[in-house]
Amino acid sequence: MNTAISVRLPQGLARQLDSIAKETERSRSFIIQKALESYIEDFADLQIALDRLRDKSDEAVSSGELKRTLDL
Repeated sequence: MNTAISVRLPQGLARQLDSIAKETERSRSFIIQKALESYIEDFADLQIALDRLRDKSDEAVSSGELKRTLDL
């Protein structure tokens, strides 16, 4: 089930959205949905990275050690 959400955008951003929608022959809703999905995935990745950074028990690996491990 889809939920309708109203969003106010600055005029310039709305023009860019319309341009992308026209160029890709997709609706504005489709473009916004895909952009939001991408943002949420990136946000989740960021949270995982920050959690690992804060976890003192999570061992850090140097770039040199990583290269040796990967035979680079």
